[in-house]
Amino acid sequence: VQLQASGGGLVQAGGSLRLSCAASGIVSSMFTIGWYRQAPGKQRESVASISSGGSTNYADSVKGRFTISRDNAQNTVYLQMNSMKPEDTAVYYCKASRSSWPWKGDYWGQGTLVTVSS
Repeated sequence: VQLQASGGGLVQAGGSLRLSCAASGIVSSMFTIGWYRQAPGKQRESVASISSGGSTNYADSVKGRFTISRDNAQNTVYLQMNSMKPEDTAVYYCKASRSSWPWKGDYWGQGTLVTVSS
């Protein structure tokens, strides 16, 4: 099982980025996929998630600015980030979670760095 997060980079405040979380070895549509972030010196926090049924949840800090979506044909989940702020600067991780077999468990991807300049 592998999750490959990509799409990070440097963006100015007010700009946009789209992160991708590409899954292999699993059928990602069977999982809840979450995006998390960890800023320097801070704990990792949940940003957004999408369930296997398509329900979405967002942290209050990103509501109205970030959108999570999935392309089941591509086995990929996206995080569209708009109106970005310097406080969005962090390493972003994706996680796939499933509570039943097959593939029961949590699977993390490597992080992708997002830097928002003021």
